[in-house]
Amino acid sequence: MAADASAIHAEIVAIGAELLTPFKQDTNSLFLTEELNLLGVKVAFKDVVGDDRTHLTNVARVAVERSGIIIFMGGLGPTEDDLTRECVADALGIEVHPDPEIITELYKRFASRRIVMPENNARQAHVLDGAKVLANSRGTAPGQWLDTRFNGEPRYIMLLPGPPHELKPMFMEQCVPRLREALPEAHFARRVLKLAMLGESYVDSIAAPIYNKRTEVQTTILASAAEVQLHLTSSAASRQEAQCRVDSLADELDAAFGPSIFSTEGEPLEEIVGLYLGMRGMTVSVAESCTGGMIGERLTAVPGSSRWFMGGAIVYSNQMKVTLAGVSAKLIEQFGAVSDSVARALAEGIRARCGTHIGIGVTGIAGPAGGSAEKPVGLVYVAVADERGTEVMERQFLGDRQRVRLGASQQALDMVRRRLLA
Repeated sequence: MAADASAIHAEIVAIGAELLTPFKQDTNSLFLTEELNLLGVKVAFKDVVGDDRTHLTNVARVAVERSGIIIFMGGLGPTEDDLTRECVADALGIEVHPDPEIITELYKRFASRRIVMPENNARQAHVLDGAKVLANSRGTAPGQWLDTRFNGEPRYIMLLPGPPHELKPMFMEQCVPRLREALPEAHFARRVLKLAMLGESYVDSIAAPIYNKRTEVQTTILASAAEVQLHLTSSAASRQEAQCRVDSLADELDAAFGPSIFSTEGEPLEEIVGLYLGMRGMTVSVAESCTGGMIGERLTAVPGSSRWFMGGAIVYSNQMKVTLAGVSAKLIEQFGAVSDSVARALAEGIRARCGTHIGIGVTGIAGPAGGSAEKPVGLVYVAVADERGTEVMERQFLGDRQRVRLGASQQALDMVRRRLLA
């Protein structure tokens, strides 16, 4: 009898000492989480463990005790520190045995390349008792699938190679069909709402009274520089039921926040701005100082942006503000480069020089140096100009240089979006 996917959760274990350094990042778990979610399975735990037999065995033992689906990634190579097979076997209290068919295939693979197979490659033929071998057409390390039980509860255990180009096709082609057969009763739906220029606590103060009444939908709030995301997820016996749950909650939240929500399907702000510009047949140009081209980069990352983004200038120095955007040198001298007046002049000047419907001007102090008591690091002025006039927003962003620049670019794009909605 198949298990109920809504009652089982998954655990992903990434293995490798390199993943515990600043130089290597585990990206496989993001892919696996996405695919498991589509099967209606929630990922409850993610672990990263080095190539240490005691540590890995302990992690495997805990994973088997608490999770119905466990995916081990990496540690299936031929070297002495590739310990996944043995450690998982130890955690389960079973043995590994050499599979002669795998050994034969390994010899054939090396022979086809006219290379003598090193003896230690035979370790890749060690298979857990009761496991099914998952063929690896893109590497030498086969994967393994084990369908077993722990304290009477089902356990679906997968051992997958670490390289993404090997792991992804193996999981999709050989593990997903097995999981679908084992977990056919649940379906997963998700919506992502995005809000710009609002604080996380403020968003939650409005959202919590709404989503707390909807226990059938899990709501997660994620905050980054100048953006808050509401992730809505639900698992149900049918995809339609799961989708109706998240859609209903999304509609309630959308009504509560109004135009503060710029995306209800997870699209980035620049894509939404581009959509509105295209729908209205309008164009935009930019004059960027502290953002250093970030706004232009975000806009041009959207496919088809050549229809509505005409260009602009990175006006980092005062001279470039004068030469490229037509800002008066006297204006800069009187008010300073970081000022309401200069931001306004940048937006109006670049709009006139590029002949666009909308002009964006940004000037500020990204830091970490250059601030003062009067104009501290993080102070930014953003201006948007069109035929109706010019709007200027003063903001004080906290954080490092990158967060200030990202916040300023987000502010600029959100001002354009709201301008297009008016």
